[in-house]
Amino acid sequence: MEQTQTSHNGSATATPGAQRRVLVVEDDATIVDAIATRLRAEGFLVQTAGDGPAAVDTAEAWQPDLLILDIMLPGFDGLEVCRRVQAARPVPVMMLTARDDETDMLVGLGVGADDYMTKPFSMRELAARVHVLLRRVERAALAAATPRSGILRLGELEIDHAQRRVRVRSEDVHLTPTEFDLLVCLANTPRAVLSREQLLAEVWDWADASGTRTVDSHIKALRRKIGAERIRTVHGVGYALETPTP
Repeated sequence: MEQTQTSHNGSATATPGAQRRVLVVEDDATIVDAIATRLRAEGFLVQTAGDGPAAVDTAEAWQPDLLILDIMLPGFDGLEVCRRVQAARPVPVMMLTARDDETDMLVGLGVGADDYMTKPFSMRELAARVHVLLRRVERAALAAATPRSGILRLGELEIDHAQRRVRVRSEDVHLTPTEFDLLVCLANTPRAVLSREQLLAEVWDWADASGTRTVDSHIKALRRKIGAERIRTVHGVGYALETPTP
């Protein structure tokens, strides 16, 4: 296992990523070095691991604020790493995949990943998404500390803002933080069509249209959990949350 940590005399700097820990799990030395270098330049503390077992051990010992996790790894793959890390402690995960394969993306989202990027990708976009993902986690923590009162009921679908829980037919449905925020965004204006760009800006805080496929994959993952019939696709535009007719 390779481990690196960057700080100035052990103290945090005043950069945007100061004190934030990112564990980069990738077996390609060129890619991991490029990611680590960019994130250090952004002010993050970085450690790396090159295989599945090392990733789980490092995550347990170091308690990172975010994982950047390749799917294809020696030992066991990134999906198993995600399962094991998330079982021990919730942590935002960005998956990396060398294949533009939607199945990989959906499986990754299903085991708890919050976002994904397909290789090759720009380091600028990767760094931007890391900042966005951490800001979204901070917003979720703030919302949990100062919750909205009441439960939103849309037919058999219930959204509990205070506990960040979702139920369908009174059964709890496990959603990732991103899936919950996406559902809330749609539920804020039920039956209204929101474009992919609107959802990307609102949920991911990311305005680049190149990320709209991320929205599509998260919508598919969300449909699997709450029921496909509850989210309507408006082709060429976006999505709407269906509600029972009054």
